[in-house]
Amino acid sequence: MRLGIDGLKLPEVKKRGALASLDHVKSLGLGGVFFSTLLDMSPTLDRGALRELRSRADELDLYLEAGLGKINPFCNAEVPELRAAGGGDIIAGLIRMIETGAEIGCRELWVSTGNFKPQFTGRFAVDRFRTDVSWKDQLLATEKVLRLLAPAARAHGVHMNIETHDEITSFEILRLIEAVGEDCVGVVLDTANMLQRGEHPLLAARRLAPWVRQTHIKDAYVGRAPGGLDFQPRPCGSGIVDFSPILALLAGVNPQINLSLEIAQSCEDKPRQAWPRQCIQIDDPLWRAGHPDLNEQELDAYFVMLDAFEQQVAAGEIADWESYERAHYGYPSYQHQPYGYTQTVGFIQQSADHIRALCAAQGIDLR
Repeated sequence: MRLGIDGLKLPEVKKRGALASLDHVKSLGLGGVFFSTLLDMSPTLDRGALRELRSRADELDLYLEAGLGKINPFCNAEVPELRAAGGGDIIAGLIRMIETGAEIGCRELWVSTGNFKPQFTGRFAVDRFRTDVSWKDQLLATEKVLRLLAPAARAHGVHMNIETHDEITSFEILRLIEAVGEDCVGVVLDTANMLQRGEHPLLAARRLAPWVRQTHIKDAYVGRAPGGLDFQPRPCGSGIVDFSPILALLAGVNPQINLSLEIAQSCEDKPRQAWPRQCIQIDDPLWRAGHPDLNEQELDAYFVMLDAFEQQVAAGEIADWESYERAHYGYPSYQHQPYGYTQTVGFIQQSADHIRALCAAQGIDLR
């Protein structure tokens, strides 16, 4: 295993560019970088630039991972670069990325089924609850796209790995793998996103473990609030996720998997707006009806986990939502945003130290 970082949230990644960011990752003491898509590595998929990136990563002894992008055709209008990559043909663009990724040894490629919209609160922040098209129809359309891409993926030894993203459940991911084939479809395990779907992180990880091929290692605050539950990204070890059993599980099924930290993005890279609080409407009848696979046993385990975490918050061991927001982002005005480069690096270091300590305690070989 190696411990690296999600390239989308790497501080100054756009300012430095993909190539220089490799040296930045090395300087931070990390083992690699997981760029969201091949287009983040080279917007034109320039083969020379991609080979240079591969060569530099090898020189620095860094892992290099990437992805394809969104594969839900109902949300592709929000990511026009996918259409541009194929000269107007989205499928051609995605196949081109599969081919160029394989050429530089990136055969584990991230895909996602939706876009998160922080400007909306509650269920409307995710595509699952769109009112113009049902989630069932979105999943069927996503399956069709995966089937269209599958021959190219198989031909190049590529897995299209579906992230446990904000809108999809582990149960639905398993059904997509079964429908299209585990020989070309896998999983990107985001260790915190399943909390937004009412799933217990460890139980979801157990369901998906045999098919996990990439990761987003992420922690979060979850606490009761008006309308449901607050969700807020936190450094690993300061949130609700218990990483020890998850890391042991991953080491058991895939001991060479890369662990890519996903952190809160620097406000210097992306100025933060005063969005509504992220609310998981877990008690809302419409929200519950939208999760037919969620059973009472898992919900019970979820709330036992939540109760234990809230006891830590009440004891002052962990900052509540508002205190953390005020300290890091100048809540409620957001006019003063101290969460910049230095604070982001601190987030990375705190998370990395926690994961390294857990791996060492369990005898997990972490390069």
